Amino acid sequence: MKKTKILIVEDETVPAMDIKIQIQKLNCEVTDIVFTQNKVLNSIEQNEPDIILMDIALGKNQDGIAIVKEIQKTKNIPIVYITAFSDDNMMQRAFSTNPIGYIVKPFKPEDLKTNIQLAIYKLSMTPPKEINPDYHYLGEDFYFDTSEKNLYYNNNFIKLGAKEIELLSILIDANYTKVQIDDLEYAIWDGHKPSKSALRTLVYRIKGKLGNDIIEVTYGYGYSLKRPK
Repeated sequence: MKKTKILIVEDETVPAMDIKIQIQKLNCEVTDIVFTQNKVLNSIEQNEPDIILMDIALGKNQDGIAIVKEIQKTKNIPIVYITAFSDDNMMQRAFSTNPIGYIVKPFKPEDLKTNIQLAIYKLSMTPPKEINPDYHYLGEDFYFDTSEKNLYYNNNFIKLGAKEIELLSILIDANYTKVQIDDLEYAIWDGHKPSKSALRTLVYRIKGKLGNDIIEVTYGYGYSLKRPK
């Protein structure tokens, strides 16, 4: 049976080794122990973990929550925070990244075991598309298969028209930056100028399928995808 791979992000050697021992007792694999953003990102690229155990206050002014936000720009890896901070402000910052667990130091081995087992269970219940690199998460449980050009909501296929697919593909490729109206019209209508309301109607139609919070409108300029929380 394949072992669950876990990355430890912790700047103190002794706690890191204690965590590693507890993880190995659960028959999981530790991919690495690191504590700077560059090393975290490099480690993920070399051996992508299934779960990340993230300390918040790391050495050299490294912020675990900021590192998680950087990871989430390109990856959807479950996060379990391990931290000495339990104040409301810190917890709200951490919760904004949608972690799968939050452990306050000092903690008991049972706390770590419970959080990891919960994360493993949730991974087992995760639809394959959530960890498939061809699937782009749009937010609100919508996913777009960039390879097959299909849209899904909670595992359910949602039919899109050809121009809706083209619009969504362009906005995904733009990586959350605004795409000007003229550029969208040129690409979607193959260089032909559509009617003044054609693009607006197309956007309203796809917003009706995705909801109003996924595509952002800058009136008179263009459109972009809203970065999911």
